[in-house]
Amino acid sequence: MATELHETISMAKQERHKNLFLNYRNLNKFPVELLKDEGLQFLERLYMKRNSLTTLPDNLAQKLPNLIELYLHSNNIAMIPEAIGNLARLQSLDLSDNALQVICPEIGRLRSLRHLRLANNQLRSLPPEIGELRELETLDVSTNLLMSLPERLHQCLSLQCLTADRNRLQLLPRQLCQLHSLNELSMAANCLTALPLDLGRSRELQFVFVDNNVHLKGLPSYLYNKVIGCSGCGMSPQQSIRQSLCLFVGEVEVPLPGEVKAIGLESDRVVPLEELAMRTLHCSYQNNPNGLKLLPPIMLPKSLFDLLLCPLGHCHRCSQAMFTIVYPKLFPLRETALAGVHRRNTVNFVAYCCSSHCLRTFDLQG
Repeated sequence: MATELHETISMAKQERHKNLFLNYRNLNKFPVELLKDEGLQFLERLYMKRNSLTTLPDNLAQKLPNLIELYLHSNNIAMIPEAIGNLARLQSLDLSDNALQVICPEIGRLRSLRHLRLANNQLRSLPPEIGELRELETLDVSTNLLMSLPERLHQCLSLQCLTADRNRLQLLPRQLCQLHSLNELSMAANCLTALPLDLGRSRELQFVFVDNNVHLKGLPSYLYNKVIGCSGCGMSPQQSIRQSLCLFVGEVEVPLPGEVKAIGLESDRVVPLEELAMRTLHCSYQNNPNGLKLLPPIMLPKSLFDLLLCPLGHCHRCSQAMFTIVYPKLFPLRETALAGVHRRNTVNFVAYCCSSHCLRTFDLQG
């Protein structure tokens, strides 16, 4: 086996191969032949699936500087070196089915990365630096131990497909709604209790899968007429995870984001002063990209300043930004296009409006 491996690598060096396949070789160490002398300066794609590797060499980028794709699916890699960030040309990295518990912050230096697959590991968190991957199009972190996603993920403006099935997520950062290129979002088999109010507002988002989130009682009405997977949601006989603020309509309980301080009633005529102030500030600066940067943070508590940068949501009737108060309206599933698809599901659509007037005039069917 060692002789065959040596011959394969020697031939790749002599013939200046751009692709090298070392799958199913029972390797427990990275082949030293790949790192000798100048390495394989011309190699672009390295496939090492189904081996027994436990780590990667620190000089990988030095010896294989032109790697575009690194495929390490199904190994025993427990950690990746900080030097991984030196692979400047890397576009695709697959570390699925390994033993990763931590991803080093240096992964944020892979500015050319387009596809990152980390499924079937033991990750409990993702580094905030993942937000530096501005070219990232695909991120798969399924079957890990994640309890949250980094807020800075919204900086991955090229992200089109985000998959985080089978984790321990309870809430999604509302900043995900700023991913205007996102086409598919899959969060099946988690512990979700609510979804961001603006989810689905972007026309690009067409596919949302939240199946088997037993505490999820409602879907934002922006998802109406999208392709949705939601079977198994709201089906648990157990007590729902309690939030600080919930909307109750009959037996339906819809948790609301923590930033909401009040639920407006149809009889309300005046929006709270704090909400009016936030809306006024937002309108003043939304057409000036540098406006918020000029606003001294001391004018507002940090929590409100952060909220001003990313509103809680937008009115489903008139698109007015909302910050501390919402007027929710439930539409039972049987009244929507999904009724014939998920007949046994108790998930409802929830519209969030900015005023009692919008609440009264909003019609999901319109």
